[in-house]
Parts: sequence; C-alpha cells; structure tokens
Amino acid sequence: MTLAALNENSVAVVTGAAAGIGLAISKRLASYGMTLVCIDRQVDRLDAVGDVLRAAGAREVFTSSVNVSDFDVMIDLERIVADKFGGTDILVNNAGIQPGSSMFGPMDEWVNVLGTNLWGVINGTKAFLPGMIKRERPGIVINTGSKQGITTPPGDPAYNVAKAGVKSFTEALAHELRNTKSALITAHLLIPGFVFTELNRAGRTEKPSGAWTPDETVDFMMERLELGDFYILCPDNDVSRELDEKRMSWAMGDVIENRPALSRWHPEFSDAFNDFIDGS
Repeated sequence: MTLAALNENSVAVVTGAAAGIGLAISKRLASYGMTLVCIDRQVDRLDAVGDVLRAAGAREVFTSSVNVSDFDVMIDLERIVADKFGGTDILVNNAGIQPGSSMFGPMDEWVNVLGTNLWGVINGTKAFLPGMIKRERPGIVINTGSKQGITTPPGDPAYNVAKAGVKSFTEALAHELRNTKSALITAHLLIPGFVFTELNRAGRTEKPSGAWTPDETVDFMMERLELGDFYILCPDNDVSRELDEKRMSWAMGDVIENRPALSRWHPEFSDAFNDFIDGS
C-alpha cells in the first residue's frame, strides 16, 4: 500500500525542501512524475528548487515560504493545495533547524527550535491529514526525527526534546492511522544518521568521510519504505546499525535498571557502557 502512492498522479508536500534531506526527498519524488509542493523559509532558494525538480521529472512544482510553526498558515496552505491540485497524497514533515541551545539559555532558542522541529510536524499533520484521509487514496506521511530524540545526548536539549516529541507523535499517528478504516495512509519515522547538510556543515566545504550524503540517506529511506518499515533507522559511514541499537538499548536500560539519567555520559558508568558496547 505504501508504494502505491508513488505515481505520477500523486501530490507531495515537502517541508524544508530547499536543501539537504528535504531537497533530496523532493527530487526522488519528482522522478515519479508527480506534483511537488515545496515549503521552505529560504525564499531565495525556492525558484532554483522549482527548476531542479522540474528537471528531475516533476509534473508541476508549487513553492511557498510558509512558516511551519504557524498552524493557521499551514491550514491556509492545505486549502490552496486542495483547490489547485485536488488534495495531498504524500506529506513529508522535514523542516528543521539546529541553532544550538542550552538548558538555561535564551528562551528564544527553545521557542524557535520547538516551533519548527516539533510544532512544524504537528501542524503539518493536523492541517493535511484529515483531507488526505478523506481522499481514500493510498498515501504516505514521513516525519523526520533524529537519533538525538532517542538517546538524548547532552549538549542541545531543545533539539532533543523536539525530536523526542516527533518520535512519540509519529508513533501515535501510525497507531491512529492503522485503526482508521478509511485511512489508506502509512506513517513513517525517518531517523537519519550523520548526513552532511547545511544544518551541520560548520564551515566545512567537503563532506566528512563518516557522513552520508542526503541522496544516500534517501536511497536507504526508499529501500526501507518498500519493506514497510515504520522506524527508518539510517546508518552512516561511521556508525553501524548494530552500534545504534546498542546505544539505544543502553538508553532504555537507564529506565529499566534505574541508573542515573544519561548514564552513558556519567563518569561512574562509563566503563560499564564501554563494556556493553564491546560485548564484554
């Protein structure tokens, strides 16, 4: 059912579509000949994105600089898409920012990150999904999460909170959809590895050897969609799936074993964590 939506008659809405993973996903969807609605706050890049996607095979491209953190604006966008193209079949809630945050840093850091990374996903889903369900056509929702939303490492708490929320929200969405008889839509959580994008470029001009490209990430995503995966857990050139699984297992073990919070980074548990990873 998932792949049935990948055809020239579908309409896909992608947020954060002007660069990185969002652009790579948009190009892949365009290759099916479908219509693309591309959303990004980088207004200066949207015209170029349209040219790229038309060259990739898109039937039609519509771009908008909508702010995904504004629910009313997202509702208005959904109406525009419905009026112009008949509705939406594929929704990719991918828009994300990572300016950095600290626990007691400026509140604006938290408001901006949560507004885009968490509320953007919630707003996109609540604005578009009711209409998608009413179409009674095969559809796909992909929400971009993060491994940081699962292992929650120290250093950027606002980002971690947002991505942990995306995980919980998408799990609830998948449950809701599979228990809605009229819904022919599947939900999926994309969990990228280390991907070289503008979000983590940090002044570098060349891709680090440990990172994947956005296109490699989308290749993997499409493979796992074909297999029906909900959790699309991406490796990279540095971290294998096996290592990811051990790190996530340890994180859940903090709850089960009643260890200190984030014990992986606690000096009294560092040896135990390393032994766990090594299998000793």
